[in-house]
Amino acid sequence: MSTLTAEQKEFLLQGTRTGKLATVRKDGRPHVVPIWFILDGDTLIFNTGDATVKAANIRRDARVTICVDDENPPYSFIIVEGIATLEANSKDLKVWATRIGGRYMGSDKAEQFGERNSTPEELVVRVTPTKVIFARDLAE
Repeated sequence: MSTLTAEQKEFLLQGTRTGKLATVRKDGRPHVVPIWFILDGDTLIFNTGDATVKAANIRRDARVTICVDDENPPYSFIIVEGIATLEANSKDLKVWATRIGGRYMGSDKAEQFGERNSTPEELVVRVTPTKVIFARDLAE
């Protein structure tokens, strides 16, 4: 396991940057999708539907990569490689879905998104970092 520094955590949680999640399809092709996420210590957490391509890919191969970047000059990014676990019927599903919804949609809509994303078909995904690459202010 790799731990995140305070600076890396701050970067990951700044604003509403989306993560780009990469998983591997059954035939070896990459599958990349945007995700909303939050941190629990060093663990990145997001929700997904049980029947999604990303959930199927993670069930087969738990190795994932998440890239988060700052698209504004002087440009920065973090890449988190890790192992993902899927939690079905998690007692914390609504808690995480609400926190994620609040981060990306604002506190006034957090409950609405928490309800929407905590149905029985939804999963909690936890990514434990195994390697972190972080580069700040690339254009300076």
